[in-house]
Amino acid sequence: MSDGSVTRPTPDEIGAVGEREHDRTIGTVDLTRWHGPLGEATAAGARTIARRSGPYAALAAALTVAIVVLVVATALVIGIYGSITTSRGVAGVDRPLLDDLLTLRSPALDATLTAVTFTAGTIGMPIIALTAMILLAVRRRSWTPVVLIATTGAVSVLLTIVGKRFIDRVRPPHSDAVPPIELSESFPSGHTLNAVAIVGIIAYLLILRRSSARIRVAIATAAAVYVVVIGFTRVFLGHHWFTDVLAGLVLGVAWLALVITAHRFYLTARTEREAREQVAPSR
Repeated sequence: MSDGSVTRPTPDEIGAVGEREHDRTIGTVDLTRWHGPLGEATAAGARTIARRSGPYAALAAALTVAIVVLVVATALVIGIYGSITTSRGVAGVDRPLLDDLLTLRSPALDATLTAVTFTAGTIGMPIIALTAMILLAVRRRSWTPVVLIATTGAVSVLLTIVGKRFIDRVRPPHSDAVPPIELSESFPSGHTLNAVAIVGIIAYLLILRRSSARIRVAIATAAAVYVVVIGFTRVFLGHHWFTDVLAGLVLGVAWLALVITAHRFYLTARTEREAREQVAPSR
């Protein structure tokens, strides 16, 4: 398998064949192998759905369960967060950190970080997601990247809206913020949440097709650095409190983990379907 992204895909890299041959493993880790009683039950469920309705039905079922789990977890996070914070933030963390960052500002740095944070905003991040969906779907001749990236993005945006509505936390004072001023509620940091979830799932899909461990590590590192930088810009520019960014990071990682688990469920179902199709002709 080539690590280049500009070469023409070979027949074994497209469609269901490509998913079976290249998406099942990351290095020596087989994503369709599940361990423990819960893992075995999950694999059995994937095989059952695959036999009855096909692998995409299994993916839809897994994503539905993941969303339900995330909703419950988010409700708990919001409840706990709301009970320990006020509109002024967590004492001893948010305000002192912002005060320290104010001393580091300069016109050039402010402009640079404003441009960087724009890439994870309401215009920049949809462009990244849409570009990745189109390129990956066309190259791999598969709807799977579209389903995963679109679902990840839609739910992460919904999480941001729900969090802002129920916490209703005030952002740092406008006098401490670098324009353009944002007027929506502060919790959670939508830029951070979306960066973790969307860039994370794109990085995951790219890693699946890379045979070189060095390149896989480079992709994961680049995604992680991007997320950290975006989170830093939100606090540095005075658009969020640090704990808003931390909450966005936690929620984003949780949602990303659930989406990847749902994809593993799909791969398990895909493997079951392929095995049955290979056995049927021989019979």
